[in-house]
Amino acid sequence: MTTFSGAYVAIITPFTDDGAVNVQELTELIEFQIDGGTHGIVPCGTTGESATMSHEEHHLVVEHTIKTVAKRVPVVAGSGSNSTSESIELTRHAKTAGADGALMITPYYNKPSQEGLYQHFKKVAEAVDIPIILYNVPSRTSINMLPETVARCAQIPNIVGIKEATADLNQISEVIRLCPDDFMVLSGDDFTSMATVAIGGKGLISVTSNVAPAPMAKMMEAALAGDFTRARELHYQLFPLMKAMFYDTNPVPAKTALAMMGKISAASPRLPLWTMSEANRERLAVALKDAGLI
Repeated sequence: MTTFSGAYVAIITPFTDDGAVNVQELTELIEFQIDGGTHGIVPCGTTGESATMSHEEHHLVVEHTIKTVAKRVPVVAGSGSNSTSESIELTRHAKTAGADGALMITPYYNKPSQEGLYQHFKKVAEAVDIPIILYNVPSRTSINMLPETVARCAQIPNIVGIKEATADLNQISEVIRLCPDDFMVLSGDDFTSMATVAIGGKGLISVTSNVAPAPMAKMMEAALAGDFTRARELHYQLFPLMKAMFYDTNPVPAKTALAMMGKISAASPRLPLWTMSEANRERLAVALKDAGLI
């Protein structure tokens, strides 16, 4: 089984000026990530704007990412939905396309109970034999998957880890305490990623890696090697950039930054997300200059 550890990038989906997936720029972004030492790539996550992509676009991005990566690093395809049947369909496609794993968000909008969450993930895991990483992000979904529920899911053989985006080290500690030793806990927040590794996590799925893959990867490598002096140095070096990635709703700052860096041609996200205000663009530009990225 693939071990998912280190700094994985939740890669943005570049669009053309008329709103189509920009396959050429996606290819170039993937190469930028691999050249920078990123440990894995996650297409069609929150940062990839999966919520506003059609199934055809979702399939295209996952398939193209897997083809371009060509087994150089693991690919974990976002396949979650607030519909269990849709989650099964997207996860089946991820497996068929050759993904190494699937990242599944807790169902948003529906507000299921803890039992509903368990039954949802159990149903998908039984339907598709692929390593599944749960994704808990209450700020997006309005539901918090409690550690006890995560521990129940961890007993299902192909549910192998969780992306914990609560930024709550108390909850993350409880998840690690309750789950088997080989259950992989990944931070879903760049800010807490080093601390998550310090308490037993295996890495993170990162927004900041979109613009700074090399230092994010090095920070995780240092932390996982137990070199917290170096990891802490990199954490504080990256901290202003991490904050800048959330000057607006993710992935608006990341896409704007990549456009400023000349990596993509169209910074605009899909509606209902909107472009950054001029004031926030100026703040973002300062952070990028300070980080030596523009």
